[in-house]
Amino acid sequence: MPSIFTRIIEGEIPGRFVWKDDQCVAFLTIEPMRPGHTLVVPRQQVDHWIDLGTELCAHLFEVARLIGRAQYAAFNPRRIGLLIVGDEVPHAHLHVVPIDTAAQLSFATIDRDPSPGALDAAAEAIRDRLRAMGRSEVAG
Repeated sequence: MPSIFTRIIEGEIPGRFVWKDDQCVAFLTIEPMRPGHTLVVPRQQVDHWIDLGTELCAHLFEVARLIGRAQYAAFNPRRIGLLIVGDEVPHAHLHVVPIDTAAQLSFATIDRDPSPGALDAAAEAIRDRLRAMGRSEVAG
């Protein structure tokens, strides 16, 4: 059965994509911990991140690093947090989150009703920074 992320990747459900390549995508979560909270998701539906192939795993972390650099430039946080949980959706994914404190890297801090305009602005800020970095994989 396709995961919700597979359905987003295939365009069945809309997503605010900031990155697309042949191995993975990155899009903003609809329930962010902080503005700019982005998910890096392999196109291949793999349930648990420890089951990812070595090359795909390395690629996901490199994309997360690039997204994190774009977030750092766009939002000026103290740090970029990276979280892998995998309990809520059976499709491996990395949470890349701009944070000012470690306590902000928590599902207890999510915004369950963010403004669509704020999500759009955050996505565009990340895309702008990725373009400035010379990345051709920028979505949108």
